[in-house]
Amino acid sequence: MNRDDIKKLIPHREPMLLVDDARVTEDDVAIGHYTVRGDEWFVQGHFPGNPVVPGVVLCEMMGQTCCVLLADKIVGTTPYFTGIDKVKFRNSVVPGDTIEMHCRIKRSLRTFYFTECEAYVGDKLCASGELSFALVK
Repeated sequence: MNRDDIKKLIPHREPMLLVDDARVTEDDVAIGHYTVRGDEWFVQGHFPGNPVVPGVVLCEMMGQTCCVLLADKIVGTTPYFTGIDKVKFRNSVVPGDTIEMHCRIKRSLRTFYFTECEAYVGDKLCASGELSFALVK
């Protein structure tokens, strides 16, 4: 999926659309990418002279990638975060980096989905955690 395909799936638009492309592998892992250009709103003041992607933005990137896993279930609903758990930030993400997110569904309960996610730059793990969502009509 490219950005236009992702826009058909989730309600996010620029500047909050934070996935450039995504796909689902044979073993049901969503893999998404985002290249940090450096002109994004979230690095402008975080931090002047030393721009770093905020952790909460990394969580949002992983969350948007999770929505690709729910493509067939998401139609007619809006995905809302219901939880962010066990998140750890291990390495900084800076302008010029391409982040690769890996997300998988851990379990589901009716309209609630529980996922495990990681974000990498190259082979360095930058963030990981468990995210949960409700699909709301």
